[in-house]
Amino acid sequence: MRRISSLTRIAVGVASLALAATACGGTSKDSDSDGGDSSKSGKGLAIAYDIGGKGDQSFNDAAYAGLEKAKAEFKYDTQDIEPTDGETDADKEQRLASLAKQGYNPVIGVGFAYGPAMEAVASKYPDTTFGIVDSVVDGKNVASLVFAEQEASYLAGVAAAKATKSNTVGFVGGVDIPLIHKFEAGFKQGVADTNPGVKVLSQYLTQTAEEGGFSSPDKGKAAAEGQIEKKADVVYQAAGLSGQGVIEAAAKAKVWAIGVDSDQYQQEALASYKDHILTSALKDVGGAVYALAKSVKDGKPLTGVQTFDLKVNGVGLADTNPKMAEISGLSDAVAKAKAGIIDGTIKVKTE
Repeated sequence: MRRISSLTRIAVGVASLALAATACGGTSKDSDSDGGDSSKSGKGLAIAYDIGGKGDQSFNDAAYAGLEKAKAEFKYDTQDIEPTDGETDADKEQRLASLAKQGYNPVIGVGFAYGPAMEAVASKYPDTTFGIVDSVVDGKNVASLVFAEQEASYLAGVAAAKATKSNTVGFVGGVDIPLIHKFEAGFKQGVADTNPGVKVLSQYLTQTAEEGGFSSPDKGKAAAEGQIEKKADVVYQAAGLSGQGVIEAAAKAKVWAIGVDSDQYQQEALASYKDHILTSALKDVGGAVYALAKSVKDGKPLTGVQTFDLKVNGVGLADTNPKMAEISGLSDAVAKAKAGIIDGTIKVKTE
């Protein structure tokens, strides 16, 4: 299988996709009037959402933005499908297989939970390119779209250490799994390297995704409230839909929240809280989705591990909140840290 250690940048830049404010729903199928010519069937990109579905203002909505960009540019049919409560790997297999049978290409599973299903399905449809976000699946026709989340989180830690007045900040992870450990590790290192006197409070909402760690704003809100009671005045969340509860709690307490994956300061659904969203650790899921779609459209499908890091603007830190510039030394510290990560003088931990 062709392996690519770092993606040649054909995707849009981090945070440049305009994310539509969407409500959670069922299957959404879009068709352009002229049909397109992306394949013999006229069908192109299809995505299957992770837990929380469309409308999370974060991870899944970023993927949807990539789909919308591909649809607009390539003029073909697209489809996006919501997860169901309590679904099994067999349910995911059926979903991926159904999309491939219908002629969609590529077919992308948004989230590590699609790993087992993709391993089972991809080899059965060798003419379809599959993609998976946040996991590595071996297969001749599979592109594993992975990110250096720890690097973006390091920058978030730098910002938190500069913004805190209480010298206590918080981290709320959705589920206690290795992927989210990367967010926590980078954040803690960024804080410590910037100001070792700042204490980091960490909490995971659940041990498994099935318990709602990525889909329960009430759990996120309760966790953030507990950290704020312990004097945390900046709280960083890597919790999917649950992160909306973290942001709500921070806004209510008039402390800072740091968003994740998408630029949550710009999200219409979070507009009432935006004055308390300091920044967001960005992850260009939309760019990865678009990049894979474009490669298939161009007849040169990407396969293997596609790594999105700071060097290719695959991750980053949002700077859209003008209040960031008002915090002494914050912007300069973030810029210095970013340069250090890119040139290798700063090695960011993943655990």
